[in-house]
Amino acid sequence: MRPVRLDHRAAMDTRGRALRDLRISVTDRCNFRCTYCMPADRFGPGHRFLSGDRVLEDDETETIARAAVRLGVEKIRLTGGEPLLRRGIEGLVERLARIEGVADLALTTNGVHLARLAPALAAAGLGRVTVSLDALDDETFGRMNGVGARVAKVLEGLEAADRAGLSPLKVNMVVRRGINESAIVPMAARFRGTGVTLRYIEYMDVGETNGWRRDQVVPAAEILAAVERGVHPLEPAAPRHPGEVARRWRYCDGSGEIGIVASVTEPFCGSCTRARVSTDGMLYTCLFASTGHDLRAALRAGGEEGVLRLLKAIWSRRDDRYSELRGKGAPPPAPKVEMSRVGG
Repeated sequence: MRPVRLDHRAAMDTRGRALRDLRISVTDRCNFRCTYCMPADRFGPGHRFLSGDRVLEDDETETIARAAVRLGVEKIRLTGGEPLLRRGIEGLVERLARIEGVADLALTTNGVHLARLAPALAAAGLGRVTVSLDALDDETFGRMNGVGARVAKVLEGLEAADRAGLSPLKVNMVVRRGINESAIVPMAARFRGTGVTLRYIEYMDVGETNGWRRDQVVPAAEILAAVERGVHPLEPAAPRHPGEVARRWRYCDGSGEIGIVASVTEPFCGSCTRARVSTDGMLYTCLFASTGHDLRAALRAGGEEGVLRLLKAIWSRRDDRYSELRGKGAPPPAPKVEMSRVGG
């Protein structure tokens, strides 16, 4: 007998925010060493990643996802690390795609392996992909990715994803002053009119290892002005759904749109509907959280019902709003979880 689906209203936090989005990190490993996520000086050859027995298995991930959907989750995004490094990622996608109630199944990737895997991912039921790309010239991109990865390889992956129907396609660009702000205009010009939505992301103070400084943040207003001045005028566009983190702007001539994620200068905590599950099964209710909750232990003790009860209890107590508090001068939680564990 299938379990009774709970009323979605059961998963509301203390600030009236529903649980709608679940991000699942499927591996803590990555073939990049991006300066804002896994800087090479902190994630070098001697870094110890999770052993295989600590990584959630496919059936465990599926059970957690099923419990979350029963509490109102409609969107699931697979992240890493780099999710395409997970062996058999297509099989996990197929399992999640079969869950009734999942309206949007997506994946964020650096794109290096996307050309090879896009057809299989689409066939397994993946809906769309978001690709990280921080510049269009190899020198700047190499400074951001930390391993000298080439832009052409990422663009090849984007093209393969488009052919496979993994759309609407999005490209994420983290903007860090002094490194890649010169790429703001070229990136907008490159993707305008292609059907790909470029999203600029303010450099954030996630984790403890990326050496974040506020003077390296390029504010959303500056990004917007640069695109309007260097590419084409923009006009605001309405959000597509509640809890959308990127503010949308469309070109006035109808040639596409951009998004800007401004969690530093324009916090959106009040509408955040996201929870994150790390590779080893810890639940984090904020990107800037310092502690997690062990879903794997709940799963082993009580199965899907045990996960559901813990999820509901945790979400009902949630009061996270770090970005808002940061803007008021509050100190950060310590230590903050690393982005490589929860996928951004």
